[in-house]
Amino acid sequence: MARCFREHAATGLTILLTSANLAAILPFPDIDPVAVSLGPISVHWYGLAYVAGILLGWFYARRLVDNGKLWLSDTAPMTRQHLDDFILWVAFGIVLGGRIGYILFYDLDPVLANPIRAIEVWNGGMSFHGGLIGTTIAMILFARRNQIPAWSLFDIVAAVAPIGLFFGRIANFINGELWGRVSDVPWAMVFCSPHVIAAHNGVCPAGPDPRHPSQLYEAGIEGIILFLVLFILTRWALALKKPGTVSGIFVIGYAFSRIFVEFFRQPDEQLGYLLGTNWLTMGMVLSLPMVAIGLWAVIRARQAAARQMA
Repeated sequence: MARCFREHAATGLTILLTSANLAAILPFPDIDPVAVSLGPISVHWYGLAYVAGILLGWFYARRLVDNGKLWLSDTAPMTRQHLDDFILWVAFGIVLGGRIGYILFYDLDPVLANPIRAIEVWNGGMSFHGGLIGTTIAMILFARRNQIPAWSLFDIVAAVAPIGLFFGRIANFINGELWGRVSDVPWAMVFCSPHVIAAHNGVCPAGPDPRHPSQLYEAGIEGIILFLVLFILTRWALALKKPGTVSGIFVIGYAFSRIFVEFFRQPDEQLGYLLGTNWLTMGMVLSLPMVAIGLWAVIRARQAAARQMA
């Protein structure tokens, strides 16, 4: 009888713990990806995230330019007008680079088989690494055309970039995309909602299992934490006086943040894990070279500053 009691108690405890785990799962908010509909025109949260990131970044960049004490010789190497003119350049760099990068890094074979897929953004969105390359090209061309120091322009864009990253990851979360790996942590979420299912022809692409809300991890680390680190560097450490330092730290910080979150994020379905592993992803592979590039930028900035003082 004692044995029977123990077995029933163990079964009851298992059911109780399972029920507790299910109750602990956070509900995924059912937010319509379309923020505003005006007749046939639909404005998506994803598009608004890009607009908000660019505009708030532009506003913060103007504040940095206005504060001469942050810059070498107490004078900013560019003006507000430069930043106003640069908005269109950076917008094209982010959008074109991000889309082309996604196709090249994540979706090349399907696009080669069906070229029209290149403009079907609902089958896959944007790549940060592609957007970074596109923005870098835009910055180099703009700096040369306007005869301003490219490294200082890099630093300003790097200082404000986490703002855009934050809004972009929040938009990913609202869309129920780029979800995390299956997990039993108390804050895991089932990324199925009526709007997500409707957007995928009645299917929940993430499945019924609770998963890490990795979009929120990225918003917090790549967005909030990285912004605060760069804010301290620019405001208190006066890193803008050594052109290249802020952009180098940003690249390093993003790379480590992305590599860390990739351990919780589900890899893209069409690629999966790389090299036969169950952990290596394309996001990690693309981020690793960024560490070396960022370190080179920081070292170069320190050496340039030392030569200038000599």
